[in-house]
Amino acid sequence: MQTISSLGHAEAQKAIEVIQAEMLKRGQAAVIAVADAHGELIALLRVDGAPFTSIQIAANKAYTAARDRKASRDIGQASRDPQNGFEIAYYGDPKILGWGGGLPVVLENAVVGAVGVSGLPEAEDIELAQMGVEAIRNMAGNFQR
Repeated sequence: MQTISSLGHAEAQKAIEVIQAEMLKRGQAAVIAVADAHGELIALLRVDGAPFTSIQIAANKAYTAARDRKASRDIGQASRDPQNGFEIAYYGDPKILGWGGGLPVVLENAVVGAVGVSGLPEAEDIELAQMGVEAIRNMAGNFQR
């Protein structure tokens, strides 16, 4: 029998709190999504002023990172490499995307979920998602002590 470790509500809430605080400090608005180990949504926050289109994109970034066990941007980079990559459409899943801002959360060498951010330039989406991932890792480290 397999046991799959996955993020829960507490971890999702922590990531959202950290990212939201940073966005408020910067005067920015975006959508934050946190998914479990299967890529299914645990929590989502659309900060006032964030684009409506970013709701689904943030959720799909988190889904992609959790399902494919790598950053969503890496999927996009591979699809643009004619020598080694292949079209995203070949995944057969319309929720898979290749824009940056979806990062897997890895604890003890296992992907336990993902954080997705959408609504800002790609580099900022990635930076904020990384803050959420680090918040979860720090929280997990506190539980393991």
